[in-house]
Amino acid sequence: MSFEKILIANRGEIACRVIATAQSLGYRTVAVYSEPDTQARHVQMADEAVCIGPALASASYLNVDALLAACQQTGADAVHPGYGFLSENAAFAKACQNAGITFIGPDEAAIHLMGSKRLSKIAMIEAGVPCIPGYEGEDQSDATLLAEAERIGLPLMIKASAGGGGRGMRVVTDASDIPAQLKSARQEAASAFGSDELILERAVMEPRHVEIQVFGDRHGNVIHLGERDCSVQRRHQKVVEEAPSPAVDATLRAQMGEAAVNAAKACNYVGAGTVEFLLAPNGEFYFLEMNTRLQVEHPVTELVTGQDLVAWQIRVARGEPLPLQQDQVTLSGHAIEVRLYAEDPAQNYMPQTGKILHWRPASGDGVRIDHGLCEGYLVGSHYDPMLAKIIAWGESRDDARRRLIRAVEDTQLMGVGDNRAFLAAILRHSSFANGTATTAFIGGDFANDASLSGDAPQPSLWALAALLARPAKPHSPDLQAWHSSSVGAQPLKLRCGDTEHTLYVQTQQGTSTVQLGDTHLQLALESGQRVTINGVSAPYRFVHEGSQLWLQFQGHCVCFQDITHSAVAGVDKAGSGHIRAPMDGAIVDVLVKEGDNISRGQVLVALEAMKMEHSLKADCDGVVGPITLKPGDQVKRQQLLVTISNPESSQENQ
Repeated sequence: MSFEKILIANRGEIACRVIATAQSLGYRTVAVYSEPDTQARHVQMADEAVCIGPALASASYLNVDALLAACQQTGADAVHPGYGFLSENAAFAKACQNAGITFIGPDEAAIHLMGSKRLSKIAMIEAGVPCIPGYEGEDQSDATLLAEAERIGLPLMIKASAGGGGRGMRVVTDASDIPAQLKSARQEAASAFGSDELILERAVMEPRHVEIQVFGDRHGNVIHLGERDCSVQRRHQKVVEEAPSPAVDATLRAQMGEAAVNAAKACNYVGAGTVEFLLAPNGEFYFLEMNTRLQVEHPVTELVTGQDLVAWQIRVARGEPLPLQQDQVTLSGHAIEVRLYAEDPAQNYMPQTGKILHWRPASGDGVRIDHGLCEGYLVGSHYDPMLAKIIAWGESRDDARRRLIRAVEDTQLMGVGDNRAFLAAILRHSSFANGTATTAFIGGDFANDASLSGDAPQPSLWALAALLARPAKPHSPDLQAWHSSSVGAQPLKLRCGDTEHTLYVQTQQGTSTVQLGDTHLQLALESGQRVTINGVSAPYRFVHEGSQLWLQFQGHCVCFQDITHSAVAGVDKAGSGHIRAPMDGAIVDVLVKEGDNISRGQVLVALEAMKMEHSLKADCDGVVGPITLKPGDQVKRQQLLVTISNPESSQENQ
């Protein structure tokens, strides 16, 4: 099969990643984009670009007709689906084939089989691949599922057959919860995947998540390229991935590799795929699922094997045999990857939105950054909040880990909240450092980490922010002209998150004394954006956006706001009864009506943003005021959604 021009049916970092390899192999590339992505990096990188619809994914990146029309319009004769969106959609693969377009991925039948957890598990059992005991039958009646759940016993895992990313998945440890959890999983599965089919399994507690990279060609060759450990997860979403796994030796690698190859052969697999296993504490492993696409975490395999997996995909798609045989695959060193998300771990991983004001990915020996970011781009609420992948290689696992910590902290991103502090804390944690972290790590050993509580910045950050909070006047590039040695200490009130401080600043002969409570710090701003604090010099970066100051210093990036002259009642206080949208999104459900008596903590509205559903709760007791919201409404960040009045409070104030 020959082709000359590849359309990348995706966006963000994976679109950029595929474009780079395709162009290096001499192919012309076509980017597709939705209206909000007009200025996105993948659009700028491609040779041509076509707008395929509005922001809603179903009208753009999931619109098969629009994608095929873009192929026809540009003459693209191949499609690379990336991951997510239509990458595991059998109907899309078939539609490409019917249109005479090469789909750079497996055949329709393999995608269809492995896209069903129920059917794929049946096939794996027949192929002799180890599977967790459970129920994967066709009878989906409530009575049958309840009976099977009782037979399997506790702890029980409920899974959406068509699911992924943790949606439609429940762990049950109390038998009385089974009926409600089955109902909840059904509803979520139907909403997310259009199918409410479930499977049941005995839950493997505190396992490691280990997956095998497989590759097949059209000449009957199937090999594996070693394993990746993806045990560090939150909400069943991977956070850290590494290769090889610290829990896998050569013998276990051979056993798991053989099982993965057998799984691929069972469905006549062609192209890149990943067979995922749960590795129990006793060393036994069980088939979890097969992803019929390139994985987010494929860079760690590339770094330890020295291979370009996207190039392999393209070569296999044009009919060539695999570049290597099994005995030619070697692993060298260690690689670790973390996912940079626009989210706030201290607010239950709430997705964040905003404009990219400053972006400088880290660099250095063994460091790789895959991203789709450019300054000025608006991170909205329509798509997954993953912004980039930060990866590091080292001759040893600890070399890779240290390099990755530095790369995470040295990567400069301002304008939108992110999870860098959370990632660095994980990489530093003793359980991760010694290689013992399991899927229970974040909810267990890591649960009380400061990165999950939103601790206020250290005094040095407040002090530096005090010097930078007000933009410099012309011809004063670093030192703030509002400081004067001819007057006393100048008060400045700053806010960071929910914390407010008044600082006093006095500058004499280029050195400033900043007082924060009982703490006094000596600071001197230097050229080249460096600062000396109490005798120690270090670099910093900052960006002003209105009254906001984004500041990155010594591995921390925080946003301060100068509220020195703000009105006292400028924002809603906790318990105000004013429930606002935390981000742009779509209303999924309104669970109350005007006049309802509600209690603090009660869920009022369900909001969908960045592919996740968020419950907005009452911040006080009271009575619900007028409501104009309805499911499907699009709302903006900080838009007032529900008001709650408190009759007792109102009477007291009369």
